[in-house]
Amino acid sequence: MDSIWTYISGNNLVIKTFWTFLALMVIMLIIRVMNRILYATINDHTTYYLVRKRVYYFFSSLFVIFCIFIWSNSITSLTTYLGLVSAGIAIALKSLFSNIAAWVFIIIRKPFKVSDRISINNQKGDVIDIRMFQFSLMEVSSFENGEQSTGRIVIIPNHYIFSHALINYNKGFKYLWNEIKVLITFESDWEKAKKILMDISNRHSLHLSDEASKMVDKAKKSYMIHYNNLTPIVYTDVKDSGVQLTIRYLCLPRQMRNTVNDIWEDILRIFGDEGDIHLAYSTIRVTRD
Repeated sequence: MDSIWTYISGNNLVIKTFWTFLALMVIMLIIRVMNRILYATINDHTTYYLVRKRVYYFFSSLFVIFCIFIWSNSITSLTTYLGLVSAGIAIALKSLFSNIAAWVFIIIRKPFKVSDRISINNQKGDVIDIRMFQFSLMEVSSFENGEQSTGRIVIIPNHYIFSHALINYNKGFKYLWNEIKVLITFESDWEKAKKILMDISNRHSLHLSDEASKMVDKAKKSYMIHYNNLTPIVYTDVKDSGVQLTIRYLCLPRQMRNTVNDIWEDILRIFGDEGDIHLAYSTIRVTRD
């Protein structure tokens, strides 16, 4: 036992490792206690989240500073030490340091923030938390299914932002161009139907055009964004089963499902009162000689 203690007390590396581990445990305990106190005293969820993240960042910074001082006797020795071990550490802990570097990038450059809707590595959702090693998404369904919340939380490593394309629905231009395809029969009055669809789309989305124009002007200072027409439009096309009229309009990402519902209800209600407009569907016609 005495020989073990003598070895430990005389080994500077073991002592520094012990104090580093002890400091980590103390910091984690303090953060946990502070979170419990904040949870009991702050009722607003948004305020609680912001304060909790500041506490986390503050004590994490203290731990990093403590490690710098305990592992270096001087700036020169620190530089020498880092030069000797950085290559081995970089290989052994590549993912760990990549996540930390990506976390710093997220905090400074802000490619996304909490509450933004993003898509990365085939995962789509609303950002609900950002930590040193990973960020969390509240998953949403596919575009075809209205992009509504599934209730599942997706954990994604921070370093994914360096190796995968990132789509931010709220960065620069926060609106989406959505399309609704309406197929009517060849016998229908397609010009009348097109006018009705234009009136419906204007009623549901025209008010967004002015705000979107201001947002485009603001975004042009940071991005090469060019939109000449932000008002709704209806395109005409011919398909096998009839004339296809496509409504293209602006909507907020989280309101897409609602706008599709409201527009289709108006279409069904108004077309139902029109005797010369009929929705088309795939049919087979059999003729006899």
